[in-house]
Amino acid sequence: MTDRKIPNIMGTQHPDNAGVPFFKNHPNPFISAFREIDEAYQNFSVLDADEYMWDWEGKHADASVIDRLYSEHYDYFKKHPLGKDKFLTFRFPNIWEEKGYSLMQAMTTIMSAEDFASDIGLPRPLIEAILPMTRTADQLIEMEDKFASLAHYKSKEFSTGKANTDHIMMIPLFEGFHQQLHAPEILEKYEELYKKHFGKEVPYMRVFLAGSDSALSNGFLNSIIGNKLALTKLAEYEDKSGLPIYPIAGMGSTIFRGGLSPLMLDRYLEEFPGLKTATIQSAFRYDYPLDVVEPAIMKLREGLQKSKFQFIPQDDQDALLDIAEKAAKEYHETLDPLVNDMQPIFDSFPKRRDRHQHVGIIGYSRDVDGYKMPRAITFTGAFYSVGCPPEFLGAGRILKKLSQKELNVLFKYYPNIEHDYKHVGEYVSDQAIEALKAKNPAWKAVQDDIKDVEDLFEFKSGPKDADEEKHANLAADMVKISDTDTKRLLIGRMGLLRNFLG
Repeated sequence: MTDRKIPNIMGTQHPDNAGVPFFKNHPNPFISAFREIDEAYQNFSVLDADEYMWDWEGKHADASVIDRLYSEHYDYFKKHPLGKDKFLTFRFPNIWEEKGYSLMQAMTTIMSAEDFASDIGLPRPLIEAILPMTRTADQLIEMEDKFASLAHYKSKEFSTGKANTDHIMMIPLFEGFHQQLHAPEILEKYEELYKKHFGKEVPYMRVFLAGSDSALSNGFLNSIIGNKLALTKLAEYEDKSGLPIYPIAGMGSTIFRGGLSPLMLDRYLEEFPGLKTATIQSAFRYDYPLDVVEPAIMKLREGLQKSKFQFIPQDDQDALLDIAEKAAKEYHETLDPLVNDMQPIFDSFPKRRDRHQHVGIIGYSRDVDGYKMPRAITFTGAFYSVGCPPEFLGAGRILKKLSQKELNVLFKYYPNIEHDYKHVGEYVSDQAIEALKAKNPAWKAVQDDIKDVEDLFEFKSGPKDADEEKHANLAADMVKISDTDTKRLLIGRMGLLRNFLG
């Protein structure tokens, strides 16, 4: 065990909110980069988040974050100092995937923040950083080396009378199915390199598992099975190595992106045993009233503190792995012929944050089967906006093909599967999908998926209340409209009805 406080509740800047944040006094749900500093403070002081992710990956990040937080809210942070009671954690850009223009700025911000905090009698505020799309242990060590070199250079050339701490703890973020499955091998190599490099043992590891990008890349069933297998693999590695591991899951409100919403906490805690930190993204925080969000955060924290790893026997792991691989194949075959139809919806998606362009000089793109894909939030929200929850893509036909033995294993480790499909089924618009199929017969595969899930769990998809009826009607309108602004308006309206944008 580590003697530091492990944060349970991490607020993030994921732009998946449909509604207006509680701290804004006008009806625009967009949050500018300048406003994000106030947002971080509101998440600490009002929502009592333990941690806030400050994102330097593919977006505009304000380097004055610590100066402004401490200058504008000194009394609060004197009582709840960053780095000790509350935590601000930078997500670095991955220099192997995107241009690293902002990496040095992020690192020097960590060092100057330490100087500033020291001058006002507070501890080092920034102690860890997240590396997205981690693929090897060498990448983690290289980031720590770059930080140490910069700290030594700064301490020598820009002395403030006190040397900067020359070490930052890295948090690997494993995004793909393969990376999550093989996380223990990367951790083992990292432990070995760390000891050789720094002459001491790794004290503990926080390991970040993505829930969104894995679903975009290989489909929902593949992604949720991947998260479960990753958690049991981490449990086995902790047991074998004695290294304390504290998993983080990056999940949004919709089931496709993990299903962490204030109304589904019991389901979330049951599905992902062993988690210690959950990301409450923008939709969780802003698409429900405060009197729902605040007690939900308290309940979530309590649940995470009690959460214990589940060890899945090797035979069952092998069966789940086989199901996940088959599900991914079915997902790709279903999705590929639909992507061009979805492009106008992707292009009309409303913006909620200041972002670099995803593709081009600064950004990078998600590539699926040669198609340039949008971010997972845009992808998810776009499919919901045409009355086709993406959880169904490829899922029905693969579930139909599984043997009873395979279904038994899946249901054992995914106990809420029936609940989840009945829940997302309420956002199916038969009328919208039928209109899409009239122009492109490939949509019949989606109708087959929905029908096969309905048959398996004995229910009928489609709206069950007035809001869901409105949602289905708006989806039917969406597929007939070509005007981008009208599309954007309809996407926003449907997001409000669902309590998440994407």
